[in-house]
Amino acid sequence: MIYPKFLKDSATIGVCAPSDGCSDDISLRKFMNSKERFESIGYKIRATDGCFSSKLGRSADAVSRARELENLLLDDDVFLVIACSGGDFLMEMLSVLRYDIIWNNPKWIQGYSDITSLLFTITTNLDIATVYSSNFKTFSMQKWHESLTNNFKILKGVDVVQHSFDMYESNSLAYNEEFEVYNLDTIVKWDSLYSNSCSFSGRFIGGCLDCLLNIIGTRFDKTKSFLEKYKNDGFIWYFDVFDMSFEAIIRAMWQFNEAGWFKYVNGVVFGRLISNKSCYDVSFSDSLKCIFDGLNVPVLYNADIGHVPPRITVINGAFANIDFSDNQASIKMIFR
Repeated sequence: MIYPKFLKDSATIGVCAPSDGCSDDISLRKFMNSKERFESIGYKIRATDGCFSSKLGRSADAVSRARELENLLLDDDVFLVIACSGGDFLMEMLSVLRYDIIWNNPKWIQGYSDITSLLFTITTNLDIATVYSSNFKTFSMQKWHESLTNNFKILKGVDVVQHSFDMYESNSLAYNEEFEVYNLDTIVKWDSLYSNSCSFSGRFIGGCLDCLLNIIGTRFDKTKSFLEKYKNDGFIWYFDVFDMSFEAIIRAMWQFNEAGWFKYVNGVVFGRLISNKSCYDVSFSDSLKCIFDGLNVPVLYNADIGHVPPRITVINGAFANIDFSDNQASIKMIFR
C-alpha cells in the first residue's frame, strides 16, 4: 500500500471540485471561511476554478474536472487535495482521468459522499491510500470539532486513536450558517448486530454505498484483485448510506456478496442513517441480517461515519483495529 507524504507545516493544500462546486452564496461563504481558517494556521490554499461553479449538479464537464485534479497532483507544492463538495456525478470523471498522473504523483486525496467513486477507484486500482472524511467547506467551523482536529492530525502523520464521540447531530441547523455548525443534540450509541462487545481488524475499504454500487461490473472494478492482494490482512468494509431504503440496502448487500466483495471480510461498519425508509416496515438491523447472518462476522452500525456528523477519518487501504463494547468504539489505524 502506498501512503502519500504527510502534510508539512506551511504546505499548500489543493482544493478542487471533482463533483459539484459552490452552488449558492452560503456555500461560497463557507468555502472562503474554510480558506481563511487554514491560512490563519499557516497553510496556503490553491483552489481550482471549478470550486466556484455549479451547473446541473456539476462544477464543470468531466474533462475539466479531471484536469483540475491532475494539475494539483502535478504541483510539487501541493501535499493534500480536498474536495470542495459532494454531489451526484463524479463517476463521469473516472472515464477521462489520466491514472498514470495519479500513480506517479501519489498525494492524499480527501472527501466523502460522491467523492467515494474517486477514492475507492484510486485505492483499489492503484494501491494508493485515500481519505474518507470531511469535504473542504466543513472546515469553516469557527472552532474545529474534535473530528476535524483528528482528521488534520492524521494527515500530518500523528498517531491518533479515534474514539466514538459523545454526541451527534440528529437535526441539522447548519445550512444557512456561513460557518459550519454541528447541532450536537443526541447521545452517540454505536450498535452491534450480534455481540455487545467485539474486536476485529483488517484493511479499511468502502465509502458511500449509493456510489459504490455504480462501480460494480465496470472497468474500474478491480476489487477482487485488491482483495486477493491483501487477503492475509482481511478487510473491514465501511458504509455510509445517503438515500437508500432498507429494502435497497438488502439488495445492495446481496449484490456485494454475489460479486465476491465480501470475500475475506473480517468486519463491517455502517454509519448513521440520514433517514429510515422502508416499504415493508423492515428495520435497519433486519435488513442487515438478511446477508450478514450467513457471513459470521461482527457488524456495527450507527457509527460515526459519513453524512451524519461528527465523522471519524477513515483511510482506505490502511490496516485498522476496532474495539467495541457498551455502545462505544475505538479505532486505531496502522499505515503498513
